[in-house]
Amino acid sequence: MKSSLIIKYIIPFLQWYTLMIILALGADYLLHQWNMAYVGRYLGLAGTTIILFSFLYSLRKRKLIQISSPKLLLTQHEYLAWLGSILLLIHAGIHFNALLPWLAIQMLLIVVASGLIGKFILKKATEQLRDKQRDLTGNGLTMAEAEKRIFMDSITVSVMKKWRDVHIPLTLILAILAVLHVITIIMFGK
Repeated sequence: MKSSLIIKYIIPFLQWYTLMIILALGADYLLHQWNMAYVGRYLGLAGTTIILFSFLYSLRKRKLIQISSPKLLLTQHEYLAWLGSILLLIHAGIHFNALLPWLAIQMLLIVVASGLIGKFILKKATEQLRDKQRDLTGNGLTMAEAEKRIFMDSITVSVMKKWRDVHIPLTLILAILAVLHVITIIMFGK
């Protein structure tokens, strides 16, 4: 059971996260090899714009807009935020000359990790809990008996659903750091 949980939930999380970092490092390396490192500056704007588009899901979820379906927008949110993060990592490059951008990139990595946790681990845990309840009721238990048997699992999933209470403030901190980064670029022209 434990190995299947790792294979089903943890490995996809690690694959997406590692792929993001490898793609960013590879692209940054190639840009430097081709003497095109300056392109990274523009990728910051492109990455930020893509991530901002990913927030259409948040606007739809809070009923501030009515376009598209929430499920489609969630999928777009996941992939656009991931793609935008790759561009921002390329933008950051491997430079150790400024504290604020590095804080922003570290926060970006944390926010992406928390988003992937929501995408893979929470979604799968919720599905597993639902399947377990369905199996128990399918084997003749009443709904009340099934709920008693999965009580601890349902509490665990309920606690895991609080990941948004962490993901959203982290995203806000990232946004603040990004805005401060842009302000310092405008003020100091570099």
